[in-house]
Amino acid sequence: MYGNSVRLDREGNLCAADVEALFGKGATLTKTKDLLQPGQFACTECVTIKGPKGSIGNVRVLGPARKETQCEILSSDVFKLGVPGCPVRESGQLEGSMPLELTGPAGSVRKDKGLIIAKRHIHFDPASAARFGVKDKELVKLHVGGERGATFDNVVVRVNEAFALECHIDFDEGNAVGIGSGSFGDVVKG
Repeated sequence: MYGNSVRLDREGNLCAADVEALFGKGATLTKTKDLLQPGQFACTECVTIKGPKGSIGNVRVLGPARKETQCEILSSDVFKLGVPGCPVRESGQLEGSMPLELTGPAGSVRKDKGLIIAKRHIHFDPASAARFGVKDKELVKLHVGGERGATFDNVVVRVNEAFALECHIDFDEGNAVGIGSGSFGDVVKG
């Protein structure tokens, strides 16, 4: 079975109040391009993530605004920011996540939670899930071939009518096996 694979870089998702705090009163997110997931888009707006030891600038904000602010970083960012123990989580699972500070052109915000390393996952629409024989929240493996090929364990299946078939692994993982956006891999059950 083959699934489309995409490398993720750092990203930020902001609640509406934080959009205004970071970019100014009345500010809204400015779409630059649609993402493969329906209704989601990359924005012109970028933020800086600040940690105890350093910061990472030009982190792209993704829209639309969410219920809670969160930022997904790479495993390698832990050292630069000085946030050992940053948990690997699915997007939106913020309980027990790391505190975070963001700055934008109009101000900054501090959050008690919201900094995570994104857990690798595959978005499936229901028809694709049926075709691949997978269920929501199931863990599968993703095999990537080629000279630097590898098999990723513990890939979360996420099934929703609003999703398009797409795999999200982070930039560090993609680089390790020599793949980029538009690459393909085998979904392996069990």
